[in-house]
Amino acid sequence: MLSNQLRTELADQLDAAERSRIPVGPLTAAHPDIDVVDAYEIALINIRRRLQHGAKVVGHKVGLSSLAMQQMMGVDEPDYGHLLADMEVFEDQPVDTARFCYPRVEVEVAFVLGADLPGADCTEQDVLDATVAYAPSIELIDSRIKDWKIGLADTIADNASSAGFVLGTDRVRPSDIDIKAIDAVLTRNGELIAEGRSDAVLGNPVTAVAWLARKVDSFGVRLRAGDIVLPGSCTRAIDARPGDHFRAEFSGLGTVSLQFK
Repeated sequence: MLSNQLRTELADQLDAAERSRIPVGPLTAAHPDIDVVDAYEIALINIRRRLQHGAKVVGHKVGLSSLAMQQMMGVDEPDYGHLLADMEVFEDQPVDTARFCYPRVEVEVAFVLGADLPGADCTEQDVLDATVAYAPSIELIDSRIKDWKIGLADTIADNASSAGFVLGTDRVRPSDIDIKAIDAVLTRNGELIAEGRSDAVLGNPVTAVAWLARKVDSFGVRLRAGDIVLPGSCTRAIDARPGDHFRAEFSGLGTVSLQFK
């Protein structure tokens, strides 16, 4: 467990790395006693700072939601980060890769909440009842840790490696599609680069959202009506390069694209 002063110093380092786009070394290497609670508190320090300067929370994302990623990190549950309004990017506006350290994209089925979710007692049925629509999305992730050399506490402290997100225009009601059987195909510059299915996310993305609602409650956070929730990627993460044009197509859900300059 780290002192509050050290947590603040590490938050300062990550904030500076994001602003300068000069990554820092792994926090877990410099401070091997850092734990998950430390990491979440470090992330919250930077989120609170941004809120004080006018940022707005518009949702949350779940990371490490695939069994393969959990095994790689040596953990048995996902992690989470905040989505802020200024992190949203758009299909018709190319994103400058120079804004990031090591940008990557992930393909996700986004949840749009129409009602608040319960906290510690949230169930999968609660999630289904509160979700007004699913939407096709691409998450833009980045690491302020040098060369993506991250342990669990590194990515949590770094707001779960969050950087941006884009939603496609289509919306589908939960009653109109099987959330566990949505096939996803990602192309880069017209070339197939990744394929996956929605049940790669904990067997059911709804499970990830229910876990998230319970988890954030322990940190005094709730998922609210209007929030966007990204439950985890259907595919592996793909590096984004200047000039890349990504397009994700979801069976029964529509498409979403993201361009880089």
